[in-house]
Amino acid sequence: MENQYIKQFPELFRGKTILYVHGFGSSGQSGTVARLRQVLPEAHIVAPDLPVHPAEAMQLLRQVCQSEQPSLIIGTSMGGMYAEQLRGYDRILTNPAFQIADTMGDHGLTGKQQFFSPRQDGVQEFYVDKTLVKEYRHVAEQNFLDIDDAERHRVYGLFGDKDPLVHTRELFAEHYPQAISFHGEHRMDDRSFMHSVLPVIRWIDDRQEHRDRPIIYIGVETLRDAYCHAASSSQKAVRLALEHYQVYFVAPACSAAPGTMADTMAWLDEYVNVPAWGHTVFTNQRHLLYGDYLVEAGDSGDTMATRLHYGSDTFKTWEDIIDYFSRLGGQ
Repeated sequence: MENQYIKQFPELFRGKTILYVHGFGSSGQSGTVARLRQVLPEAHIVAPDLPVHPAEAMQLLRQVCQSEQPSLIIGTSMGGMYAEQLRGYDRILTNPAFQIADTMGDHGLTGKQQFFSPRQDGVQEFYVDKTLVKEYRHVAEQNFLDIDDAERHRVYGLFGDKDPLVHTRELFAEHYPQAISFHGEHRMDDRSFMHSVLPVIRWIDDRQEHRDRPIIYIGVETLRDAYCHAASSSQKAVRLALEHYQVYFVAPACSAAPGTMADTMAWLDEYVNVPAWGHTVFTNQRHLLYGDYLVEAGDSGDTMATRLHYGSDTFKTWEDIIDYFSRLGGQ
């Protein structure tokens, strides 16, 4: 059966190297690596099997960075802890296990362990004793050292809101401003990868390539139905729009009722999630928005963008809007 979430994006990181740093008990042959290669077919994905001893793992990763000069590093769980220390590169840390020694003790990750995915050396199991836990505790102490302002804006942290193992979002946010929650658990699946990691990959590649996409502003009122749930096909429309456009979400600036703005952000977090992070605009002057398209239910008057009146005879549903942008082909 065809996967309903996975799509290819050959334009992203075309001809560039991505280093993937796997998690505890995993390998460079994990499902996430296969997913990266499928979604980004023109990128060069480097994913070494890491030594069990953390000092050896960090030595190997620094050697790989020196030889490969990756344009992006993606680290998951333990790999996120390692990736944070690889300064000077754009990085995405998914559920980073900054307190891995405590995680090992709390979740029974000591004693004899099986690797979750095959390794090139054929080894299938390893042993975690007190000495190894101490080594992990020591390497974790090297996180967050000597971070400058430029480095702070090169690192994104993604944290699953249903992760039962790792809870380090607040710790990350003490050092980096780009801490983002996503709908998912500790291990990424196709859905959470496409809806959460891929938008961040796109933001980073756009910045690196100085790529300016046409801008679509979407009034939040158009995304909600009468029961304050996501309107039919609105989430599908957002996902499709993100493939070709820079998408922003617009809501009224309610200075007299600040709780309303918090409610809007909570709703966007629930139904749009990662794509709305850093892409939400609160304003009562929509006609001043500078962009290419504005989807709204009301009438903000003359605008500097092409206005699509949601609910009108022409754009009665989100399927009508999807059809409109499909005909434009990304223009």
